[in-house]
Amino acid sequence: MISAPATVPPARRVLAAELPRRIGHQVTVQGWLHRRRTLKSVAFLILRDRSGLAQAVVTGPEAAAVAGGHPEETVLQITGTVTANPRAPGGAELTRPAVSALSGPAAPPPFDLYRPTVPATLPTVLDHAPVALRHPLLRAPHLVSAASVAGFRAALDGLGFTEIHTPKVVASATESGAGVFAIDWFGARAYLAQSPQFFKQTMVGVFERVYEVGPVFRAEPHDTARHLAQYTSLDAELGFVADHREVMAVLREVLAAMTAAVRDRAARACALLNAEVPDVPERIPEIHFTRALELLAARTGEDLRGEQDLAPAHERWLSRWALGEHGSEFLFVTGYPMAKRPFYTHPEPGRPRYSNSFDLLFRGLELVTGGQRLHRHEDYLTTLAARGEPPEPYAGYLDAFRHGMPPHGGFALGLERWTARLTGADNIRRATLFPRDLHRLTP
Repeated sequence: MISAPATVPPARRVLAAELPRRIGHQVTVQGWLHRRRTLKSVAFLILRDRSGLAQAVVTGPEAAAVAGGHPEETVLQITGTVTANPRAPGGAELTRPAVSALSGPAAPPPFDLYRPTVPATLPTVLDHAPVALRHPLLRAPHLVSAASVAGFRAALDGLGFTEIHTPKVVASATESGAGVFAIDWFGARAYLAQSPQFFKQTMVGVFERVYEVGPVFRAEPHDTARHLAQYTSLDAELGFVADHREVMAVLREVLAAMTAAVRDRAARACALLNAEVPDVPERIPEIHFTRALELLAARTGEDLRGEQDLAPAHERWLSRWALGEHGSEFLFVTGYPMAKRPFYTHPEPGRPRYSNSFDLLFRGLELVTGGQRLHRHEDYLTTLAARGEPPEPYAGYLDAFRHGMPPHGGFALGLERWTARLTGADNIRRATLFPRDLHRLTP
């Protein structure tokens, strides 16, 4: 037989953060019992809700019984009079409270959630994520993440983009060189999508400007602090561009809106994490890949001739250079060699070995990849032939270009990587609700 929690009378709920504005009034708060402290004839109940903490003070002979009857993390309703107390959370507390349980007595959490720091290892946190994430420090990065997505959407909505939702199960594994997850689709082989790239390009032919927030899947063999097998990608694609710099200009507006939203919507979370929200320059500095190699070679003494990409150490050095030279925590690196870019990348006019593409570095790490795409059907056929690839696996994608597509380009930003970098997390999993990697499929 299932036992129901005690019936409590309906009440208008007030959030903890509202209490300082309700001094002298009787109110009802609801939330989790964050901490309880019992003295000889007084008990303090600290309640936690989405807005913060509220303190209730129980006095008299029943104090110990009231506090002892509700383990920490039990969901409570407390009705009492709001009284000023500068030592209480927010400067106010509830006195003469009536306490009722809205759940059964809670089982002990995996570690004390009321402690100001997290007394648990990352594996313990991840193993017990549904409860561990209640800790304010562990919850905070996800509030930053949510604010970032709100800013991303607001910026692109304001620029005339249409939000789309593309399939995450696809028939072809030909989109990029990253590993793919094969699945059984009613007896046929299918794959989890590595990105919405093909779909968002073809939708430029429908809406001109599109964006998507959604999961992508990479059979990532690296077990590092910066890699995941599933992450959230913030994608955008826009038509009628002159070149990749128009895409970079849109990305700059998006970053400005994301940081503004974090300041506005997640200020308390950033304060908890001591996270510094960066200023986005009016014009983010940029450096061509070839010039970047020259600077790195002069600085390190390395022979970087023939290099096709930047190593992590190179990205870190270039970020320090941008901060010292331009006062910017962001840096565009443009013109990557075509050999390291997907076949749909537009070459640089006059220098076909290089591309009209870019990476955005932020605090020493590549955060965004983007660029101008090919848009003529015949150019796709020529490029695939030059790479020794048949066009048949791309037939559905290439068909859109037979029917007229404008010059276009776009970018993709990894949400968890952005959040981890912004909050100073030492592992991307701290910015991921339920990480999926080489070793983790639960919870």
